[in-house]
Amino acid sequence: MRDVMKLLLSVIVLLSFTTTRTGAVEDHDIPRELAQGREKRQLPEQTLMVTTIMQNPFIMAKSTGGLEGYCIDLLQLLAERLKFRYDIKLVKDGFYGSKLGNGRWTGMLGELMSEEADVAIAPLTITRMREAEFGFTRPFMSVGISILVRKDYNSQGTSLFQFLSPFSVEAWLGLCIAYVLTCFCLFLAARLSPNEWNEPEVENSRFSLLDSFWFGIGALTLQGVGPHPRALSTRIIGTILWLFGIVFLVAYITFFAASLKAETHSPLISSFEDLAKQNEIEYGTVYGGSTFAFFKNSRFQVYRKIYETMDSKSDSVLMRTMAEGVQQVLDSKYALIGESSTIDLAVAEHCNLMRVSGFAAVRGYGIATRLGDPLRDNLTLAIMELEESGSLQQLKAKWWKSSCNSENSAEWSPLKPNQIGGIFLLLAIGLSLGLVIACIELAVKSRKKADQDKSFCNVFTEELNLRFKGRSEANTKTKA
Repeated sequence: MRDVMKLLLSVIVLLSFTTTRTGAVEDHDIPRELAQGREKRQLPEQTLMVTTIMQNPFIMAKSTGGLEGYCIDLLQLLAERLKFRYDIKLVKDGFYGSKLGNGRWTGMLGELMSEEADVAIAPLTITRMREAEFGFTRPFMSVGISILVRKDYNSQGTSLFQFLSPFSVEAWLGLCIAYVLTCFCLFLAARLSPNEWNEPEVENSRFSLLDSFWFGIGALTLQGVGPHPRALSTRIIGTILWLFGIVFLVAYITFFAASLKAETHSPLISSFEDLAKQNEIEYGTVYGGSTFAFFKNSRFQVYRKIYETMDSKSDSVLMRTMAEGVQQVLDSKYALIGESSTIDLAVAEHCNLMRVSGFAAVRGYGIATRLGDPLRDNLTLAIMELEESGSLQQLKAKWWKSSCNSENSAEWSPLKPNQIGGIFLLLAIGLSLGLVIACIELAVKSRKKADQDKSFCNVFTEELNLRFKGRSEANTKTKA
C-alpha cells in the first residue's frame, strides 16, 4: 500500500512539473519575430495621427485641396504595406523641432512628445540630440549640407589664358611633341631622298632643320609656306601633317566655342573654406534648423567662423524658411547654406542657380516616433523593403525633375588625347612610311651608281655620309 501511495505521489509531482514548464514556454519563450508580428498585426486596427510641415517637394499643397509630395507618396506606400490608416495634419507652430531650455520640444517633435501625434514624417534630420529622446527609422534619404549661389555671382571672370582651355594639358603637350617629331622626320626624309637633294656636293638642302620647322608651322595653320616638298616621301609626311592640322584646328574651334558658351569661369566659392574667407557674398541658413545647430555646435574652426558671421548678422542673413532663403539668393548677393535635397530642388527649378560641390556633413532624413514605440521597427522594415525594390529612387526621380535645358546644364570639359588618339596614330604611320620610302629612294639611287669597283653597300654608306657630314666636309673630301 505504501508503494502504491509513493507511485501516485510521484505521478502527481511529475504532472505538476510538466504543466508548469508548458506554461513557461507559452508565456516567456515566444520568439521575437512572433512578438513583432503580433504588434504588426495590430496596425490595421489603428488610425495613426501624422504631423508634418510644408517643404517642397516633400510636402506641398494641392491646387484642388489636400497635400502632395515625396513624403505623402512615401506615407501612402508605407500604409499599403503595413495596412494602417492615417490622418495627417500640419504642425501648429511651423517648426521642425528643437529643444528649449526647460526641456520641452517645439515643432513636430514637441507634438510627438505631448502625444498629439504618433508619427512625424518630413525632411526631418536625424541628429544625436533628437535620437536620444525620439525613435527614428532607418533614413529614407541621405543628404549633406551644401551651398546655393547664383551662377553669375559665383564667378571671378574669364582668365587671360582662356584661349588655352579647349585642350587639356596632355593634349597641348601631345600636339607639341607631334609637331617637333614630324618636323624632324621631314628633315631626315629630305636629307635621305635624292629627289629633294640630288647633289649634296654642290647643292644646299632645300629642307634644313629650320626650314622643316617653318614648313610645319605653315602646315598646322593651313598656310602654304615654302619650300614645298617634291619627293614622294616628303609629300607623304607633308600630307599627313596637313590632315593632322585640319583635325586639330576643327577641334580647337569647336571646343573653344563650347568653352565660351559654358562660361567656364573660376568660381569664387567652391567650398566652405572659400565661403568663410570671402566678404563679397553674404551667407546664412534657416534659423533654428538642424543646419544652424550643426554650425553652432561644431568645433571645427571654419564652421565656427561661419556660425559667428551668421550670428553677428542674424537679422539679415538668417531665414525663416528655405523658400525665403532661395528667393534671397535670386534677388541679391546671398549664399544659402542648407541640405542638398532642398538645394538640388532649387537648382532644378532655377537654371541660374548652382550648388557648390563641397559638403559639410552627410546625414539622413528619418520618420520620427515616440521613444520605445514598436511602430518604429515596423516602419524601418517597410522602408528597407522600399529601398531594396527601388521605390525610393523612383520617388526621388519623380519629385526632383529638372526644368532646365539639358544642353545648358551639360558639363563641358577640355579635349583629351584619348578622344583624338586616332589622328596621332595616323601621323605616326605617315611618318614611318615617309622615312621608309626616303630610304628606298636613296637605295635605288645607290643601286644605280654601284659598279664593279664599289658595291651597293659602299655606295649607300657614302651617300649617307655626304648627306649628314655637311657640304663643306663633302667638298673637302671630293677635292682630296
